[in-house]
Amino acid sequence: MPIVTIVQSPMTGWNQVLKRILDIFGALIALVLFAPLMFIIAIIIRLTSSGPSLYGQERMGLDGRTFNALKFRSMHYDAESETGAVWASKNDERRTKFGTFSWGKYSLDELPQLFNVFKGEMSLVGPRPKRPVFIEQFKSQIPNYMLRHKVKAGITGWAQINGWRGIHPLKNALSVTCII
Repeated sequence: MPIVTIVQSPMTGWNQVLKRILDIFGALIALVLFAPLMFIIAIIIRLTSSGPSLYGQERMGLDGRTFNALKFRSMHYDAESETGAVWASKNDERRTKFGTFSWGKYSLDELPQLFNVFKGEMSLVGPRPKRPVFIEQFKSQIPNYMLRHKVKAGITGWAQINGWRGIHPLKNALSVTCII
């Protein structure tokens, strides 16, 4: 059984336009509905730890272009200043108390990425965008890994629907179904 399935089915024409329209309206509706929650989360982060509530983290998206994925800060401010990029783990000591809660099964730290969807940098559904430093590791270990960048990165994707988030970096990378 193949670990990575590649399906050649490019989205063009009206299908591409319709997907973008759905992304815009879906993100807009979600932003309106979640605005009060996002405001409360931002306040909780500011009250419980030092540093900004939001930050942008470089991620790789469509056609290998990088963009700043917006996130609520779930780790202590400047958590990677000494270590550099390190894959987050389930019981990561760098997380704030609220970050541990928000990062769990709710993924509340990802809500600001609705702005990335609205701007056209991401889609509601697609492979999760990874940091360039991790992509370098994955593409040397996984044949055709870069094919995932033939589609727009998404807030949710196949791995998240199947319960894999963050703590299984290689498992996530190997379990990608790309629709190209």
